[in-house]
This record gives sequence, structure tokens and C-alpha cells, in this order.
Amino acid sequence: MSERDTILKLAKLHGQPEIFFSIQGEGKSIGVPSIFVRTTLCNLHCIWCDTDYTWNWVGTRFPHHFDTKPGYQKFDKKNWIVECSIEAVAAEIIKFPCKNVILTGGEPMLQQPALVLLMHHLRTIAPDYRFEIETNGTMVASEAFDAEIDQYNVSPKLENSNNVRKLREKPAAYRFFSSNNKAHFKFVISEKKDLEEVDELIGRYQIAPEKVWLMPEGNTRALLTRRRKWLVEVCKMRGFRYTDRLHVQIWGAKKGV
Repeated sequence: MSERDTILKLAKLHGQPEIFFSIQGEGKSIGVPSIFVRTTLCNLHCIWCDTDYTWNWVGTRFPHHFDTKPGYQKFDKKNWIVECSIEAVAAEIIKFPCKNVILTGGEPMLQQPALVLLMHHLRTIAPDYRFEIETNGTMVASEAFDAEIDQYNVSPKLENSNNVRKLREKPAAYRFFSSNNKAHFKFVISEKKDLEEVDELIGRYQIAPEKVWLMPEGNTRALLTRRRKWLVEVCKMRGFRYTDRLHVQIWGAKKGV
């Protein structure tokens, strides 16, 4: 293993590595107290991403909904990434009275070797640590990574993300997650037409309805309220699960909560 694989690249927020204690706001574990570790870097560039400080660097050509927001600027990469040793990240995590750790991003699966070391290290401290990962579902887990992870929160991107299909849909990764008992799928829905794409993906990769969560896209309470009313009915009719964005309902679009 190279020295590079022993270092985690984390998002920097308020001058510090973004590691915080909150509740899970989305998906299967919604409401569960959890420690979040936000990695930086991503292999996609969603137009509505609310953690664009992990990839939307100065000089990139990718559009974002915030482009028209007064004062919005792309991020200077060197100022938004912090490199941390495995031991330093673990030392921050153990400060919190919680054993459920959520690895998020960016796309954390870009850093699998270092995350394997982090999970193993924490379990030598306390064997009851539990690990979830938030992933866009474009990468297959290594055998070592899969052995450590307890739950995959897979959020495949649809056309509404503004990623081209060859980037957002990786058949090998879809097949890996659809056959993995630890994986659950969360689709971000903006409009009713998005459901056609969800149906196609579920059929193509044989994803069981009970493993599917639908979540309204939105960073404001008003937008979530408008979209949830019809999305709940879709879940009832098709046997899917509904998930809101609980953190947005509680704190708004605030980061690090």
C-alpha cells in the first residue's frame, strides 16, 4: 500500500476537516444519530449538488444552479481540501458519543484504501462501530472495503443531475449494488418524468422495490413541501420507500449539521 493510501482527503469547512455529529437526514437510516466524515473530490458534477465545494473548482466548465446566484464563485481547490492521517480522523470521531459513522462526500469510494484503514482502526478501538457510505453508485467496492461496510446508501444520478449517461450509469457498479444485501437505492426526483428513468433502471438491473427510496430534490423547505405531496403517492402505489431531507427541514441549507 502506498503512502498516499494512508491519507484521507477531506472537505474543509470553516477552516476545519468536515467531521460532525448530527442525525442522518435521508434514506434508510433517517433520524439515526450519526457521525459524518465528508471526503472531498467527486467523479460526477451534479447541477443541483449542495456540497459543490468538494468538486466545483475554479477553471472547471461544469454548470451549477448557483451560477446565477449573486456573489457565487467556483472554489479554489487548495483552500477547500485538507489532508488528514487515519489516526487524526479517528481521534476526531471518538470524541463523539456515537458509533454510527457515515462516510460521505463528494464521492468517498474514490478513497477506498484509506477508508478501509480508517474503519479497521476504529474497530480496534471499539468493535461496535458501524459504517455507512453515501455513494453515487458508479464504482465497485473492493473485497476489503465491502467487508468493512455495514450499509451502502446508493444514490444513482438521473438525467436531472446534468451528468451524461456514460458517466452516471456504470453497469458493473449497478449489478454489484443490486445484488448486495447491504445496498439501498435513493433516487433524487425533480419532476414526474424522472420516474420513467427510475423504472428503466430498476428493470434493467433487477432492483427490488423494497430497496428503493425516492427523495424530492430541493434545498429549501418550500420546494421539498411542493414535491413531497405527489412523490409520497408514487411510493404508495409502487411499493417504494419515501425519504425526505430531514436536515433541510430542521436547519435549512446550512452546512456541517
